Amino acid sequence: MKNDVKKLEFYGGEWISFLPFVVFLVLIILTTFYYGSISDGALWVPAFSALIVAFFFAKDKKIYAETIIEGMASKAAIIPIVCWIFAGVFSRILRTSGLADGIAGVAASMGIQGTFFIVISFIAAAVFATASGTGFGTIAAGMGVLYPAGIALGAHPALLAGAIVSGGAFGDNLAPVSDTTICSATSQGVDVPGVVKSRLKYALTAGFLVIIGIIMIGMGYTGTISSADVVQYNPATLLMLIPVALTIWIAVKTGDIIIATTFGSVLAGATAVMAGLIDFVQIDPSGNVVKEALIRVAGEGLDRTVDGVIYTGLSSMIQVVMLALLLFGSIQIMRAGQGDVKLLNALGNIAKTAKGAEFVISIMIIALSGLMGLNAPAILAVGASFAKPLSEKFGISPYRTANLLDAQSNTLVYSMPWTPAIIYTISFARDSAVPLTAIQVTPYVLYAYIMLAVMLVSIILGIGRHDNMKKEDIKTA
Repeated sequence: MKNDVKKLEFYGGEWISFLPFVVFLVLIILTTFYYGSISDGALWVPAFSALIVAFFFAKDKKIYAETIIEGMASKAAIIPIVCWIFAGVFSRILRTSGLADGIAGVAASMGIQGTFFIVISFIAAAVFATASGTGFGTIAAGMGVLYPAGIALGAHPALLAGAIVSGGAFGDNLAPVSDTTICSATSQGVDVPGVVKSRLKYALTAGFLVIIGIIMIGMGYTGTISSADVVQYNPATLLMLIPVALTIWIAVKTGDIIIATTFGSVLAGATAVMAGLIDFVQIDPSGNVVKEALIRVAGEGLDRTVDGVIYTGLSSMIQVVMLALLLFGSIQIMRAGQGDVKLLNALGNIAKTAKGAEFVISIMIIALSGLMGLNAPAILAVGASFAKPLSEKFGISPYRTANLLDAQSNTLVYSMPWTPAIIYTISFARDSAVPLTAIQVTPYVLYAYIMLAVMLVSIILGIGRHDNMKKEDIKTA
């Protein structure tokens, strides 16, 4: 496999390049799962410690240090970080404006609550993600608006969060403008529209089963419904749906979450100020918070502080940004140490039949995307160099291979506790009425597990193996 990074050698060979992930996961299990910690340190310290431990196994310490910097400074690292920062401000403005209360109030007045609201949230998230192609943008919008509204309507907190993440995964899997769709199609040399069309049978089946799963799980949950209070909402908060709709339209038209959330933040801030929901600037020497403001200056002299809604939105993303930087350093170490090549070569020797090849391709992409917490880079690593030759050898349609890469890369990458998607999700829930831990959300990202099952069945039955192939090619295959 062609590698575009400098080779980093370890005492113990290429497998040692996985050590940062191993140490990180072990410490995460101890701090997050065993001790139940959800603090910043429960995530940052394991990620940082993992880089320190692996440092002593590197033969060339300077190359190791440069590799960490390359990973943290890479475009793959910076793009999601910038998106998170801009989405964080946009989401905070929506939350502070009271839009969630308005949505909850309208839903309550219509008799929509609990599990029914979760189903609607999943569908809304799936539609938004499919239209915009952004899983993280969907999580930001859903957790910022739908999550607090659902909690007020008695929805199962973890199931609601999982449904929002599931909707993001659905759209990431299906959207024509999604980076995973584009990467999976181009890596196999096929057209995006054809891939999306052939992928519908998997995505829609999984989406339908997710709705059934939500209903079945939600039936056994009885939450506290505060609809009596929520119905008494400020009607002006519903004006915030205008910037939300415009932001979604911009995201769909541009396919760029930064452009969309930049316009969205300006439009949402202006709407909230004009509607009297938030002040624009607030200067208060006393330091008493009377009303939220986009920019707030409090105190006097050396004790003066500058904060407000914009500041809160930025600071709320610190945890996920810091963790992402550390994890991207670990990802680059794995690539520079060629641990990913070692893993893929080992798996590639297992395939003996077409069915076996599909299983191997699936294991490759699930393992890499799950470890990285990223799906597009995993598709690029597996797609052209390994999946394409394997599928050609066993007569598997390139459309089928593209679908295997994309569908399987949108499973565990959205549900494992250490992945950016889950960390991002719980960061929005931390200061809500019901904060969540990663381990609480993980079991309820139903789309991840159902899609795994759907693709497993399709492999066993050979569904889609010869999509868009000519009859004569199928015979020779």
